[in-house]
Amino acid sequence: MLFTLLAFFAGAAIALQASMNAQLGMLLKSPILATVCALFSLVILGVSSAGAPNYKVISHIPWYLWGVGGIFSAVGVGLCYFLIPKMGVGNLMSMVLSGQLLMAMLITHFGWFNVQQASISPQKLLGISAMLIGLILVNKDFSAS
Repeated sequence: MLFTLLAFFAGAAIALQASMNAQLGMLLKSPILATVCALFSLVILGVSSAGAPNYKVISHIPWYLWGVGGIFSAVGVGLCYFLIPKMGVGNLMSMVLSGQLLMAMLITHFGWFNVQQASISPQKLLGISAMLIGLILVNKDFSAS
């Protein structure tokens, strides 16, 4: 139950953070500049007890986990900041959530990145179908027709 509440909070925090940084991107006239909130993460790392990993740990990590993951993060976050003023936060977040769930299903199905593998089942396909129908219902303005 605690993890469910924390996950719900994480989703709410992402919607809040994305909306606030989208406004920052609009005010700065650059959604890319709004992504510098990652500097906050570096500050937290500097003051936390965890500290930075040593060279031995770093040297055993595949290069793509450093660079490619960062690129995906910057692209995903930057696109959110760019799209919120154009689509609205509700529409965007429903699309983002759908993309996250579909990709998560593929990652889990194939066991990429050493995650626990779980095959795509008919039940999961039904759930994704229901989600996509819900996405259409959430985003379609039936009163404008």
